[in-house]
Amino acid sequence: MTSSTEHARLLRLATRASVAVASILIVAKAIAWWLSGSVSMLAGLTDSTLDGVTSLLNLLAVHYALRPADDDHRYGHGKAESLAGMAQALFISGSAVLIALQAVERIKHPEPIGAAWLSIGVIIFSLLLTAALLVLQQRVVRETGSNAVRADSLHYRSDMLLNGSILIALVLAGFGWYQLDAWFGLSIAAYILWSAIQIARESFAVLMDQELPPDVSQRMLELACSVPGVLGAHDLRTRVSGNHWFVQLHLELPGELTLTVAHGLSDQAADAIRAVYPQAEVLVHADPVATMSKG
Repeated sequence: MTSSTEHARLLRLATRASVAVASILIVAKAIAWWLSGSVSMLAGLTDSTLDGVTSLLNLLAVHYALRPADDDHRYGHGKAESLAGMAQALFISGSAVLIALQAVERIKHPEPIGAAWLSIGVIIFSLLLTAALLVLQQRVVRETGSNAVRADSLHYRSDMLLNGSILIALVLAGFGWYQLDAWFGLSIAAYILWSAIQIARESFAVLMDQELPPDVSQRMLELACSVPGVLGAHDLRTRVSGNHWFVQLHLELPGELTLTVAHGLSDQAADAIRAVYPQAEVLVHADPVATMSKG
């Protein structure tokens, strides 16, 4: 895991780059759509416009999420990232519906596409720029685990497929198969909607304090029990907020231990978990267990 300063720098870099890329693509695709009238290009323009809106929301959400915990938010502000993810899902769903409606209309009333080769050039440029952004986002997600950047990266990955589909549709339209442009647009709308559902599910899980995966929880219990002197551990609870995991568990210790020794073992158990999962903030409750004395 990165330091808090590097973590913040990477998040700000990723969100600002996302806004910049979306802005460039909006201008390029708007010009291409205006000249071509392509439904697939309209799908790309709509998606890039919503990318710009959601990326701006991400930038604001990440800025808020990076604020330290205060008296009113003792667990920090990390869930602002998940709220941004839900907003993205809503915007992306709306774009899918608009694209689908336009595609259905064009299927009913097909029209030739103008300036197809200019549009093809714009899409190739979009693919290259989006690929560069994804490389940066993947690094940031790997280093920080940010939900907001992960959600942003998910719909930019869908953009790669979307732009690839637009490229195929424009090439075919250039050879006279105009109606395929609308069918590609309809397919793209369905894929965008599916992406929105995936983003919403992940964000909803965090907002509803869904537990970490069972294998992670089991590993944490094993780490706590690996501390010499610990008799067992139970009632482990977890929740996620932004890049932080909040973990609580009960540690079973011999009842005859002094408070100082019991506290030391509790700290060792928490340290054992943090050594494997640095993003975890661990709260340990010591439970005394009666043991048979030798004699």
